[in-house]
Amino acid sequence: MNLSMKWLADYVDVGNITPHEFSEAMTMSGSKVEGWEREGAEIKNVVVGRVDEIVRHPDSDHMFICQVDVGAGAPVQIVTGAQNVRQGDYVPAALHDSWLPGGVHIKKGKLRGVESCGMLCSLSELGLTTHDFPYAVEDGIFILEEPDMKPGQDIQSAIGLDDVCVEFEITSNRPDCLSVTGLAREAAVTFGKPLDLKAPAVKATVDDIKNHLSIEVLAPALCPRYTARMVKNIKISPSPRWMRERLRASGVRPINNIVDITNYVMLEYGQPMHAFDYKYVEGGKIVVRNAKPGETIMTLDGVDRVLSPEMLVIADAKKPSAVAGVMGGEYSGIMDDTNMIVFESACFNGPSVRTTAKKLGMRTEASGRFEKQLDPATTIPAVERACELVELLGAGEVVGGMIDVDNSDHTERRIKLEPDWINSFLGIEVPVEEMHRILTRLECRIDGEFVIPPTFRADLAHKADLAEEVARFYGYDKIPVTAIRGTANGRYTPIQKFGQLLGRTLLAQGLYEVATYSFISPKYYDKIGLPADSDYRKCVVIQNPLGEDTSVMRTTTVPSMLEVLSRNYNNRNKAAALYEIGNVYLPVEGRELPDERACVTIGAYGEGHDFFTLKGVVETLLSAAGVEGAEYAAVSDDPTYHPGRCAEITVNGQKLGMIGEVHPAICQNYQIGARAYIACLDEAVLFENVAPERGYKPLPRFPAATRDLALICDDELPVAALEKAIREAVGKVLEEVSLFDVYRGAQVAEGKKSVAYSLTMRADDRTLTDEEADAAIKRVLKSLANLGVEIRS
Repeated sequence: MNLSMKWLADYVDVGNITPHEFSEAMTMSGSKVEGWEREGAEIKNVVVGRVDEIVRHPDSDHMFICQVDVGAGAPVQIVTGAQNVRQGDYVPAALHDSWLPGGVHIKKGKLRGVESCGMLCSLSELGLTTHDFPYAVEDGIFILEEPDMKPGQDIQSAIGLDDVCVEFEITSNRPDCLSVTGLAREAAVTFGKPLDLKAPAVKATVDDIKNHLSIEVLAPALCPRYTARMVKNIKISPSPRWMRERLRASGVRPINNIVDITNYVMLEYGQPMHAFDYKYVEGGKIVVRNAKPGETIMTLDGVDRVLSPEMLVIADAKKPSAVAGVMGGEYSGIMDDTNMIVFESACFNGPSVRTTAKKLGMRTEASGRFEKQLDPATTIPAVERACELVELLGAGEVVGGMIDVDNSDHTERRIKLEPDWINSFLGIEVPVEEMHRILTRLECRIDGEFVIPPTFRADLAHKADLAEEVARFYGYDKIPVTAIRGTANGRYTPIQKFGQLLGRTLLAQGLYEVATYSFISPKYYDKIGLPADSDYRKCVVIQNPLGEDTSVMRTTTVPSMLEVLSRNYNNRNKAAALYEIGNVYLPVEGRELPDERACVTIGAYGEGHDFFTLKGVVETLLSAAGVEGAEYAAVSDDPTYHPGRCAEITVNGQKLGMIGEVHPAICQNYQIGARAYIACLDEAVLFENVAPERGYKPLPRFPAATRDLALICDDELPVAALEKAIREAVGKVLEEVSLFDVYRGAQVAEGKKSVAYSLTMRADDRTLTDEEADAAIKRVLKSLANLGVEIRS
């Protein structure tokens, strides 16, 4: 929000202070100033000159030699090539050693042998346009027509280019400060000055609005208030200089008196307005309604836009005339032949305007204000001010009466004032009388122990808000510096500590951590070979994705890891071993939000990495986590993995995850020209199966008994099944079982394999006898016989 200091002076006299002092004081009272600048600050040593004499240059057919009175006693000679300069004209004269916008430096010199002590300036050379001075020509010298000019007068003061503009950063909860009057209120309280805010008034009217117009609001929830007045016998002309100056200082380009009035009121009151050309309001009726399916409108910027039913439009009896709160339609604007207008001053639902503007891709000055939810009570003062300006500028005749469709909530907000709580909250001692004074200056009413804020302060809703107002104007600088009271009790949760343990364990094994996005492309599921009916394809779809590649929340981390492995491989990294602890998002029927589950994903390729090294990483991880009894079962129907080279991992009957070599076709999809391996583990299942306590086990006191077994079994029988049977048969005296040989060859029947185990048995309280050890081996052989396993002879 840009604030003109000249405009501010209409409402509050802040005294003779510098812009820096003003900015600092406003920032300290809570209205943050981003910066300030003086208009025309780049212009130096440019004055008003009067052309007393003009003759042709003797050596040029297009140049003229001017004698210009610049208030220095003797005239200054300036050579110009402009064809529009005449004797007696007042012009901007850039003297020797002057500066113009853009860093242009003017010095005296010679043009075709004739000395020129400066330059006569055009509009553009002063950084201005014909919108700022409609009477000037675009190509040629700026011939001044301002009143009360004197030769030698500084050009900034002569043409009103001497305002100070202060730029404020307005937070979204203070739409009232997106206006000159709102910032004037803040300045009045900040500097302890009276606020001179007069109610607008229309002196004379003709006719009656009800003879020409009717208004129907069919969507009161989206349009709490709609107010309209009319003006007839419009006279389109440029606005007066004082209005153009204020609009320019606020960053708004002057256009014509009617359009400028709507912009002026928007800046002054923070209430966007629109002026409809009445001859295009078919049926003399305005209808505020939702758009119809497939309805279109060409907006003022000349673009055809397709509307949807949740959008609000301002329509006449036949068609939409404007997108409510965003932009008017093609024929809703002011034309050169406009004779009668309807001033619209309305309040629209903020979220609705924001959603509409975003869908249509057209954020405007009006929508930027409406989307912050304006005060419905401002519509009447704003439209009255517009009509008052019409009278002041002689731009037309105000039609009598007003149509005000008011569906807004007039319930007063009452906030209990708790002085003791406020002082405790702020850490200061502010007297109750001072609190009342501050709140009253902010136009709040005090009703006993309650505070009733004005309607334009929607941000005041709780006692903490009142505390903030007291602190702002009591003075943040008066609040003493104190040490933090109490102690923080922040700590990691058990699951967070567990996640850190997993990460440290993987790092210690030489893996590098990676981080990938949780949102992916649905095409990733095709790349990892998921069937069309796979449950993993049922994912959460993002409503406003950055693009198709980030349009769904992932249900598996495998594609993300393969993308990273692919990137490393194609950047010529010969080998990689990576891990990620990231979330997957599994939709739950009947619930709006998905089940977020953390997964530990390990990926590797290259020299030194195969299925067994990856299995070793997983087993080390399980051991460090305190998870015992993990079992591996071969899987051949998972399309992502190589058949027969992957396994499902379970713990205590729960599925922990998958481990295996990536299918060659999937590697080809990701352009990985080496064998790749991936393991995915469910962190929650890991955490649930952590051993409750790790006990100390002393060194053994008694010797161990060892036995070796050479067995013949089916080639398809996993050795893990053999090991499980051995452990169950031996019982708790089994200390270790170790596979030390697997043989397939001539001495073993086809379809069979020979496996050899070493068993170490030990009792904690005695030395095992040979009979006990042999009995354990007999139990093992009996158990293995049930699996079709024989002892090798």
